[in-house]
Amino acid sequence: MRFKSIAPALVAVALSTAAEAAEDGNGLRVGMITTLSGGGAGLGIDVRDGFMLAIKQSGRSDIEVIVEDDQRKPDVAVQLADKMIQSDKVAVLTGIIWSNLAMAVVPSATAQGKFYLSPNAGPSELAGQGCHPNYFNVAWQNDNLHEAAGAYANDAGFKNSFILAPNYPAGKDALTGYKRFYKGALAGELYTKLGQTDYAAEIAQIRASDADSVFFFLPGGMGISFIKQYADSGVEIPVLGPAFSFDQGILQAVGAAALGVKNTSQWSKDLDNPANKNFVAAFQTEYGRLPSLYASQGYDTANLLLSAASKASVSDADAFRAALEAAEFDSVRGDFSFGPNHHPIQNIYVREVIQEGDVFTNKIIATGLTAHSDAYAAECKM
Repeated sequence: MRFKSIAPALVAVALSTAAEAAEDGNGLRVGMITTLSGGGAGLGIDVRDGFMLAIKQSGRSDIEVIVEDDQRKPDVAVQLADKMIQSDKVAVLTGIIWSNLAMAVVPSATAQGKFYLSPNAGPSELAGQGCHPNYFNVAWQNDNLHEAAGAYANDAGFKNSFILAPNYPAGKDALTGYKRFYKGALAGELYTKLGQTDYAAEIAQIRASDADSVFFFLPGGMGISFIKQYADSGVEIPVLGPAFSFDQGILQAVGAAALGVKNTSQWSKDLDNPANKNFVAAFQTEYGRLPSLYASQGYDTANLLLSAASKASVSDADAFRAALEAAEFDSVRGDFSFGPNHHPIQNIYVREVIQEGDVFTNKIIATGLTAHSDAYAAECKM
């Protein structure tokens, strides 16, 4: 594996396997474009680390991974994809966190005959009419976790939610997903600026509303800023959201302000299956921290790739695609399969933020949606 900006513990493995792959000329070359700097760096680092852990565990010497930082900029992501496809001759791309970057890269990559395995971004455009035989999402379709939050809001008795999310494709999908399952009224609906860190105006609107609940999707540093400011504001309206705003990396920065908050996720570190137990332990040993949702998605993405590569050469696109569709790997989520649009069918859980010693984390308290797919599969014609 050849890569840049990767954990030091994996460097020796990378150099040796890259040399072996170069010698036999039959290696599988993978291009990972992800966010490794700026406000969203933690998400990309976790995806990268989970992915690379699975590659290391596999012992495969014929897989070369080239890792580049997209800086959360669509134009940079496009330039990197062009370089990887045209100069580095990658056969598979992966790694993008943000939906606006995915929309800039994925259609072009698949149109050029490359496979794209998404470890995170799942915009509705790529699940429905914009689906492609070479595009697979290993995480979720953007709406899914928010749909589960809407279903939970009903169960919790909320009838007047104030909802907000950033103004970009995943933010729009988030509020669409929540409203698809939520049966109550809306006290307010806001789209914030992507990357925003000051939420005083939004919190003032929430305070002035008659909301009985607040649903928000604000991933990465945006979520940290909002939760801290909300806690300091004295507003006591209950909040809920997807795991992206209450994931492992975020919780340590937010601290006690998040305790008791319910959030939805297709993964949690306490899922009781052998693959997940092994993953959590191995990730802690390798990196000295608990894995996040993003790390689990990177890990599953790599294991999907490895399962397909063990059955077929990427040079035989039809056989490789069929091997990906079979999804014969042990997912850390337990049951996992692809729907007809190459998006997951999986359970989505309700988690509660708790404290274990000095660590803030999550525990599963319910299953929000069982064997859930997405709302766009019927629009996909492959």
